[in-house]
Amino acid sequence: MKKVCVVSVHPDDETLGCGGTILKHLDKGDEVTCLLVTNGNQEQMKVWKQVKELYNFTHTIELNLPELDLFDMSLNTLIPQISEIFNKIQPQILYIPNRSDAHSDHKAIYQTVAACTKTFRYPFIEKILMCEVISETDFALPLYENVFIANYFVDITNEYIRKEEILKCYKSELLPYPMTRNVSSMKALNRYRGSQINVEYAEAFMAIKQIER
Repeated sequence: MKKVCVVSVHPDDETLGCGGTILKHLDKGDEVTCLLVTNGNQEQMKVWKQVKELYNFTHTIELNLPELDLFDMSLNTLIPQISEIFNKIQPQILYIPNRSDAHSDHKAIYQTVAACTKTFRYPFIEKILMCEVISETDFALPLYENVFIANYFVDITNEYIRKEEILKCYKSELLPYPMTRNVSSMKALNRYRGSQINVEYAEAFMAIKQIER
């Protein structure tokens, strides 16, 4: 059994970025904690209660920090909160926001989490994977330092239908076709990532730390 922590900045990031992978971990009997950083809006939090039940996470932690204000908060305020959580649950695998996502909240939490992954202070962390969140990761400005390099793939063929059903709960967050944040676009992305590893559906990540023990 592995201990897994999914750092979701807003409600729906967990499903868009690694929903199928979460379900795979849970099906395998892994211990999955979902850390929800912001409190979102009233509708999002109403849906979040339903989503938590559908995933049946081992644990959920809600920091209830204000949405859109994270980039203005001091890292000295954010880091101790994340550090305390990591030391308490001691995850071996982290799923975190991509460093160059378009949303400033994602950037702020990436920087915060990165400060809480030093091996000499957090020796239990063995794998760190940045998530690909449609309409955030793909909207980063086209600069070399912003490139998302998909180098870690998870086959979610058996989990995809459940992932899609969970995403449909976030009706207020989805945009009309053919805009990016909708079920059709997510399905196309997961099918494309699947084609890269010869399966029907996959999620892609950028691995930034892997330790074999």
